[in-house]
Amino acid sequence: MSTTTSLKQDIAGGYLCFAVSIFGIGVVTAVIGDIASYFGCTLGIKDSVTAVVFVALGTSIPDTFASKVAACQDKYADASVGNVTGSNAVNVFLGIGIAWSIAAIYHACHGDQFVVEPGNLAFSVTLFCTEACLVILVLLLRRTKSIGGELGGPFVPKLLTSAFLFSLWLFYLIMSTLEAYGIIQGF
Repeated sequence: MSTTTSLKQDIAGGYLCFAVSIFGIGVVTAVIGDIASYFGCTLGIKDSVTAVVFVALGTSIPDTFASKVAACQDKYADASVGNVTGSNAVNVFLGIGIAWSIAAIYHACHGDQFVVEPGNLAFSVTLFCTEACLVILVLLLRRTKSIGGELGGPFVPKLLTSAFLFSLWLFYLIMSTLEAYGIIQGF
């Protein structure tokens, strides 16, 4: 391969592409957050409920399909687990962090103060961490010889695991919605 071809494929060692991609993730996250907020406002739904229902679901569906393809194509399905973990890390740490940074810089440039109320963060994080521990327990139980791994396996355990994980998601949505509307008390 010639030096010219190598330079065309690898501008600035890939750092320029990475920086532009990260900036793009932040901008798209900010735009999606605003659109979801307007959508929730139109339907009369609180922002926190809109976030856990529509935004989270909208960002998770493409990852779900990518993980399914990776699980089917990889002998040990490591790529699918890595995809879910990496995608969630990017969504939470970079997506939200960059969008908030852009908003803070914008407000600072206009002489305003960027303030975000913490809301129900303690309740949400506690609920999420509790469910995450249950999921880790399920993954450990699935490693027994009768099932043979975290993904796939015999039909009945696969169906029960899917139903349990789906019920955890529904429970999180229901509890978060009830707390957001003051039906149950958070922390």
